[in-house]
Amino acid sequence: MTGSATPDHASSWRRLARRRRAALGIVAALTAVAFVVDVATGPAFLSPMAVARSILRVTEDRTVDTIVWSIRLPIAAMALVVGAALGLTGAVMQTILANPLASGYTLGVASGAGFGASLVIVFGAFLPLGEAEAIPLSAFLFASLASALVWGIGRSRGSTPEGLVLAGVALLFLFQALTSLLQFVATPEALAAIVFWLFGSLTRATWGRLAVVAGLVAVMLPILALDAWKLTALKLGDEKARALGVDVTRLRMRSLAVVSVLTAAAVAFVGTIGFVGIVAPHVARMTLGEDQRFFLPGAALAGALVLSLASIASKSVVPGAIFPIGIVTALIGVPFFLVLVMRTRRAYW
Repeated sequence: MTGSATPDHASSWRRLARRRRAALGIVAALTAVAFVVDVATGPAFLSPMAVARSILRVTEDRTVDTIVWSIRLPIAAMALVVGAALGLTGAVMQTILANPLASGYTLGVASGAGFGASLVIVFGAFLPLGEAEAIPLSAFLFASLASALVWGIGRSRGSTPEGLVLAGVALLFLFQALTSLLQFVATPEALAAIVFWLFGSLTRATWGRLAVVAGLVAVMLPILALDAWKLTALKLGDEKARALGVDVTRLRMRSLAVVSVLTAAAVAFVGTIGFVGIVAPHVARMTLGEDQRFFLPGAALAGALVLSLASIASKSVVPGAIFPIGIVTALIGVPFFLVLVMRTRRAYW
């Protein structure tokens, strides 16, 4: 019986792996289509075929090339990269905290970035750098500060999920209060700028900023890939993961560092974009399961797809204008979040 069961089990695993790879391929194809449509959408509508030809450099229409390469392509590509970063952070956070409602924003990293950006907007006149350079730099620094504080508090509490969540929530409210204080003392012009930044917008995307975010994502991906098996083992619980030889504390803190860098990089340039880190991992989980070798890339692709679709919607709500994408993702994410809360509540009760 044992000899006949093993080939059946191996065959079932290969079929499951093929289905998961096929699902990843489908999500990747949908993301590519959404990317082309995103580039085509705007005040001057371009056909998807014209966009594809311009991207592939097989068109001679200089007007289309200028619109695509100078204006729309950086924004559409930033949507993919930021969406992938947020999807990854949500997937890792939900794994290391064993909480289906967790995301990179749970740690207060995004609120730290918001405070850093608001600080420059209010007091930027006293800085040697221009706002275009100082805002993302300050946002990244304060996001990193929030991460370091969570790291320190988490280590003092043994790096338990509960300790990390409590530290993150405390910092979330702290930085939100500080940001509200800056809004209270800001001039009307600075207040409007703070509110617009906190809404989240991809219109700040440039090729240089895109290269920074894409580079950080490219560096962090191999680190997560090397820990894929350990993260899968962690889904079994801390005790079982330790029994399998996983250093749970080091894994959790290393993953927290990766999440912090990705979240800080994403929000530093585009502002606060919520709910992608919650929605994308659940889409990946429903289609790919919990095996992190498939779940992590699936969450990245799902995040890129969700934010790309949100980018399309943000340009379609008001013709001729770009709606703040943070509002669009919130409108999409809130109903999804409420469903998750109700499901989680039923699971506990």
